[in-house]
Amino acid sequence: MTFQESSVRQPCEPLSLSQIESRLGSCTCLPSLGSIEKALKELLGADQRYTSQIAEIIRRDPSLTARLLRMVNAVHYGLSMRIRSIEEAVFYIGIRQVRQLAMVTPIIKDFQIVASQARVEWRGFWRHCIGTALMTRDILDLVQTQQSELDYVAGLIHDVGKIVMASAFPDHFAEIYIQRSEADMELSELEREVLGVDHAELGALYLRSQSLPSEYVDIVQFHHQPDKAPSHGEVAAAVQVADLLVQEGKIGYSGRLPVTKPDLWCQSTGWKMLFGNRTEEENAVSRASLKKNLERVPATLERLI
Repeated sequence: MTFQESSVRQPCEPLSLSQIESRLGSCTCLPSLGSIEKALKELLGADQRYTSQIAEIIRRDPSLTARLLRMVNAVHYGLSMRIRSIEEAVFYIGIRQVRQLAMVTPIIKDFQIVASQARVEWRGFWRHCIGTALMTRDILDLVQTQQSELDYVAGLIHDVGKIVMASAFPDHFAEIYIQRSEADMELSELEREVLGVDHAELGALYLRSQSLPSEYVDIVQFHHQPDKAPSHGEVAAAVQVADLLVQEGKIGYSGRLPVTKPDLWCQSTGWKMLFGNRTEEENAVSRASLKKNLERVPATLERLI
């Protein structure tokens, strides 16, 4: 994230929780998070999947259609002919990537609406969020069988508090990101000092105000402290590890200073929660697998955003 304005006129005073909650009431909602392409998810989760039916649902969303065709026609797939049919595109990229693409598209639309008033370049942020979502899924694939899209969506929205901060508290947001390169403290600590809450707590307050399911609220609030999550601690742990992995891979930009300590992700609380009971040999295999998957993320992002 980079700013189009280079300075803040006056230092901001921290706000009370009641002031913050009051201002959140005027913040734009995230309509897609209420359903996240419900019809498509149900169809893709059914035992019998018909490409023509999936294509018909995709066809209703021009943005999703464009992303799907751009993805399948990327050099990565090595196809000799250009694909112009949605049915063919679904066949080539597979059900799982269609599901991921279907969720990325509406959520990014929502994020862009919320962030529309903030004078910030957001592309690096989108890349960070999607990269975190992809790696969250890969991490949990190593430790459990997935039954839902909770992990992927949680990865996508883990930093929603930063968007809300930019939209509802633009002066505080600007001051935080101007000071971050000079302040000798973590971003979350600086956010609490300047605004009164950090982006994780702000994101949780916002999602709660939008009546989002409690699992999303908990994961967003505790994605830096997964051991304190009252529910879905494993998903929060995976988001923490994925967040650090994507930062170490220098994929996108989340607003935090670059990770300089190597392999911080596998020394985190989240890693210990997920892999602490495994042997060193098993963990070595898991680390190698995740690093290999991380190498593929930039190419995937080029096709998504």
